[in-house]
Amino acid sequence: MSRAWNFCAGPAALPQEVLEQAQAEILDWRGKGLSVMEMSHRGADFVSIAEEAEQDLRDLLAIPSNYKVMFLQGGATSQFAMIPMNLLRGHKSADYLNTGMWSTKAIQEARKYCDVNVVASAEDVNFTTVPELASWKHSKKPAYLHVTPNETIHGVEFEFVPQVDVPVVADLSSTILSRPIDVSKYGLIYAGAQKNIGPAGIVVVIVRDDLIGEVIPGTPTMFDYKVQADNGSMYNTPPTYSWYLAGLVFKWLKKQGGVAAMGEVNQRKASRLYHYIDGSGFYANPVDPRYRSWMNIPFTVENVALEKPFVKEAEAAGLLNLAGHRSVGGMRASLYNAVPDAAVEALIAFMKDFARRHG
Repeated sequence: MSRAWNFCAGPAALPQEVLEQAQAEILDWRGKGLSVMEMSHRGADFVSIAEEAEQDLRDLLAIPSNYKVMFLQGGATSQFAMIPMNLLRGHKSADYLNTGMWSTKAIQEARKYCDVNVVASAEDVNFTTVPELASWKHSKKPAYLHVTPNETIHGVEFEFVPQVDVPVVADLSSTILSRPIDVSKYGLIYAGAQKNIGPAGIVVVIVRDDLIGEVIPGTPTMFDYKVQADNGSMYNTPPTYSWYLAGLVFKWLKKQGGVAAMGEVNQRKASRLYHYIDGSGFYANPVDPRYRSWMNIPFTVENVALEKPFVKEAEAAGLLNLAGHRSVGGMRASLYNAVPDAAVEALIAFMKDFARRHG
């Protein structure tokens, strides 16, 4: 079977080695005579899978011991509500930076629970850059500052961690495990699985332990971080197979050399594609070069009538999911960890041929 190159923004490409291992184990995990999908989440076998996955993630990100790691349900979007429910801790307001659609959705949800101060917004420039730090207007006593360091849809990314006197909360769905990060600079990190962690179905939450245990009145038990942490993310039946596959991805990442090695690969892939786009005279990237994402690269053509033919012809060539998000149009290539150099080279070769034929 020939596999296509998958540039989907999520659910995204998974390492072939991981898929092959899952295939080999799907009927009989390690001679136990059953699939991981059929195991009791309370049984010793699955508990060992879960504990090993957490330890491997802690190793990969060098997560300090005073941080809880949770594998929860509801995707990253569920965290838009769970974060204020858990982190307001008596405060009435929170600060949010608006750099794209996911920031906007987080802001809209948080407004149901507290006063939201938008410290700065790039909406007036169609989310093509990050507002200058000097322009950020912080409130006096916010519970936390929420940022989205990579906006998957608009392809905007920043790597700095804001220096503030309150916990920094970061949606790292599209960048987690793509390079080293200093977890200790954040109060809470959350990330939907379907980018660099594994298949859809899980959101990873990494939170400093002093920030949990004081939820707002009326918070559902399932949404209480302390309850989830105290129960090993198993207050109810978790998405066991997604958790198992995430664990396989973590082991694969360790074999690649960890996040430092992946960072070198990802920077190389992104630089190669941006270099071609910028020099092509046919394609363009709208994002401020200072804040271009390594993971999600949108690009356009001057004649928008060519967008649909581009995507259709690319699919016929085995290059899948290159249509831009419906809200912005154009095209987009997502270059997550499981997308190899060869996929980027194949994409560039196709883009050159398409430009030659249509330019």
